[in-house]
Amino acid sequence: MRYISTRGGIEPLKFQDAVMMGLARDGGLLLPHALPTVTNDVLQGWQQLSYQALAKEILSLFIDDIPGADLEDLIERAYASFAHPQVTPVTQWGDVYILELFHGPTLAFKDVALQLLGNLFEYVLARSGGFMNILGATSGDTGSAAIAGVRGKNNINIFILHPHGRTSPIQALQMTTVLDPNVFNIAVHGTFDDAQSIVKSIFNDLDFRDRYRLGAVNSINWARVLAQVVYYVYAYCKLRRLGMTSIDFSVPTGNFGDIFAGYVARRLLPPGCIHTLILATNANDILTRFVTHGDYSRGQVQVTSSPSMDIQIASNFERYLYYLHGEDGAAVKRDMDGFATSGRLDLSAFKDRVAQDFRSRSVSEEETIATIGAFYREHQYLLDPHTAVGVKAALELRNPSRPVICLATAHPAKFGEAVTRAIGSEPPLPSVLADLEHRESRCVVLDAELAAIKEFVAAHALR
Repeated sequence: MRYISTRGGIEPLKFQDAVMMGLARDGGLLLPHALPTVTNDVLQGWQQLSYQALAKEILSLFIDDIPGADLEDLIERAYASFAHPQVTPVTQWGDVYILELFHGPTLAFKDVALQLLGNLFEYVLARSGGFMNILGATSGDTGSAAIAGVRGKNNINIFILHPHGRTSPIQALQMTTVLDPNVFNIAVHGTFDDAQSIVKSIFNDLDFRDRYRLGAVNSINWARVLAQVVYYVYAYCKLRRLGMTSIDFSVPTGNFGDIFAGYVARRLLPPGCIHTLILATNANDILTRFVTHGDYSRGQVQVTSSPSMDIQIASNFERYLYYLHGEDGAAVKRDMDGFATSGRLDLSAFKDRVAQDFRSRSVSEEETIATIGAFYREHQYLLDPHTAVGVKAALELRNPSRPVICLATAHPAKFGEAVTRAIGSEPPLPSVLADLEHRESRCVVLDAELAAIKEFVAAHALR
């Protein structure tokens, strides 16, 4: 398997090289040169596998430069820290199924990918004798999950940017209370989009990138998307064993990474297995406008109770655009260059094609809080605000003839203020969060300026 750029400007790469490159050197995103598919016979054999065994089967379709025994070890160690034996269990509540993705060390779906990615980085560096400086931006959960994946690892420093005061308090503390000497937290005055733009600009400065051997942990790194494909297939297999052969997924998303993993899973499985992907956004609705009207245009970021989705530029959207353009890298580059200038793409010509893959709904702040409350009163089950966005969209857009699985992307205790507004009391804190506010924390606050961030990274990077 070789990896290429969505913009067509690099030579094909092996998987390990793609992991270490992160963002393609031509500014595009990396993808496999061809998406594999599996037969119904293969799928039948997958139905009884554990999460770890299924992960090995799926990852092996995309990775041919890591021996099978080594890959198995990387996977086993990645999920040994998860609190549930099934890693990502599926439960049913009324008309929807919930895929619980919050049983990892930081109680968010990002752990599923980043525990594995941290091991992959360490594995490659141990064989090359090199070092790396990880640079990433987070709207909430990516930062803590990335830090948990590489804290204390040899030959790796990590720099995480987050929007100052725009994550939940617990999300911020999960990052800033990690005091390992290889961890650097940077709070920027601005939005997540500001932070993400700075990170992309730094990666596009190839001299700086090479000098400090920068690596990516955001979902621009293909390995993150690949790891997330597994839980879609695992959840599908759980319901298939119950006789349900065609299902929908509802995915709360802002950056298009998690739902793009669903798109890859949909392409991987036989036709009809994953019928529709319901794309759920909060008030920051750039992706909903794209699906429903073909209007991909940047707006002002609105602050909501689901901060991980407070995004107006979806960094993974370019991967889907590549397939819309028939895998034409030049067309993708033309569109993305135009978007960088104008902040808008008119993709209405693709509206019918997009409708074959997605349905979408934007969920307001009031609807989010109301959904948390109503779901709790009916089922005594707490949703975090991101998951509530997905559940609301699923309940409105689901086809009654098919089951729908909603992705639960974070533990509700990470968003106590929203939950309290919804049910009138605070959610119980898991033990890993109980004493966060009493721990020592470390963070530097900087303006959202490219030069300031580069200067800080240069001063603290491994060399």
